[in-house]
Amino acid sequence: MKGVEIKTLEPYFHIKKGFMAEAREEMRGELLKMAGSLKTFIQSQREFCRPLSFLYLKGEETLKGSLPPDHPQNGQKLPSLTLEEVRREIGDCQMCPLSRGRTNLVFGEGNPRADLVFVGEAPGEDEDRQGRPFVGRAGQLLTRIITAMKLTRKDVYICNILKCRPPGNRNPKPEEIEACEPFLIRQLEAIKPRIICALGTFAAHTLLQTDVPITVLRGKFHAYQGIKLMPTYHPAYLLRNPGAKKQVWEDIKMIMEAIA
Repeated sequence: MKGVEIKTLEPYFHIKKGFMAEAREEMRGELLKMAGSLKTFIQSQREFCRPLSFLYLKGEETLKGSLPPDHPQNGQKLPSLTLEEVRREIGDCQMCPLSRGRTNLVFGEGNPRADLVFVGEAPGEDEDRQGRPFVGRAGQLLTRIITAMKLTRKDVYICNILKCRPPGNRNPKPEEIEACEPFLIRQLEAIKPRIICALGTFAAHTLLQTDVPITVLRGKFHAYQGIKLMPTYHPAYLLRNPGAKKQVWEDIKMIMEAIA
């Protein structure tokens, strides 16, 4: 009787064994992709004599302490990258799981020498499909705000904290921000804007390293690496709360006066 039962279950064990082998192979492939991406990232840091990303998160501006005392470049300012070099550095980024669900990586667009940079939180569905930042309904509202400033999208630079869309447009997770923020820092280093407009809570909190509510932060300039930073409400918030448009316009007018 026991022999009959085992023989009957043999096909099940073969199926289960095949499924587990396939799952292991898929996991192995994902780990190899992530390891390859991390290797490329570290190599790019070494190529440009840059410390790893945790130093960027602490706002380090020099190589001092990240290289041996006798290194010829120890203590020198970090070399700047162009936006094209930053984009090449990102490559086909696999630094976090968001890469598996994206259609396009959304790097940013606009004037590479813009005085004003708008930073949002993450791409949405339209942005993911087109590979461009702020092109959906919220993006159309941002475009109208820029037009009201007597500027065009080509005059400013527009990007996000995250370069890949979170599923269902959910809020960014801390580990996703940690993986992606160094690339944003490089973008800002390359552009060297006079003013940054942080659109929404996540952009403001990430750049200012604070958890103070956006309602308290907005309406006045803060400092980010010596650059004036104005937090204000995200255009998506304005679509849900039209009454806040007046407050955003007050923030924008302060930006316009500062640029002028």
